[in-house]
Amino acid sequence: MLHNLFTPSVQHSLDLIGIFVFAISGALMAVRKNWDVFGIGVLAEVTALGGGLLRDLIIGAVPPAAFTDLGYFVTPLVAAALVFFLHPEVERTQTAVNVFDAAGLGLFCVTGTTKAYAYGLGLTASAALGVATAVGGGVLRDIIANEVPSLVRWDRDLYAVPAMVGAVTVVLCINYDALNAYTSSLAVLTAFLLRLLAMRYHWRAPRAWNRRSASVDVTEETP
Repeated sequence: MLHNLFTPSVQHSLDLIGIFVFAISGALMAVRKNWDVFGIGVLAEVTALGGGLLRDLIIGAVPPAAFTDLGYFVTPLVAAALVFFLHPEVERTQTAVNVFDAAGLGLFCVTGTTKAYAYGLGLTASAALGVATAVGGGVLRDIIANEVPSLVRWDRDLYAVPAMVGAVTVVLCINYDALNAYTSSLAVLTAFLLRLLAMRYHWRAPRAWNRRSASVDVTEETP
């Protein structure tokens, strides 16, 4: 049942859209870091494919899809080329990029969860791997760019939480034998909207209870 949620062509198209928007975010960071064209391409590839590679290696789906489908590998390079030549225009549409990134987050947390379950993982492990699929590329991007990963920065709007909600929605549907194209689409939409609301209202995860540390936050330090 899990392999038949969407037709292969629709699934492939959705994957490429998600890969493209994630690659845009990676390429933009490389431009802001003043990297050369090779660095832009590398960061675009890592951001777009990192989460899926991690998932496929863990579940034993080898060789990973990124190496068996040329479209998966070429799409980030197209995004990198677009940013290389048109990065001022792309940055001016950052709001649109953020919206597409939120859509990619919702899509990948759902497809990552369903693929992990289809390969025999339990519900909890499947949900965890779905989240890793959605956020893994961004974590690798930040590490390579020598940044504190956005995933663990308290001053960033919720990112992993929407992916967790989407992944948990999927495993609940699986558990109650209710997963189909409609409920999986609802899970994508839920994660997508939650991420948009987090960006709109700057929702953030709470820090340690009754925190009284005298240390200075990285974001509060003088440059």
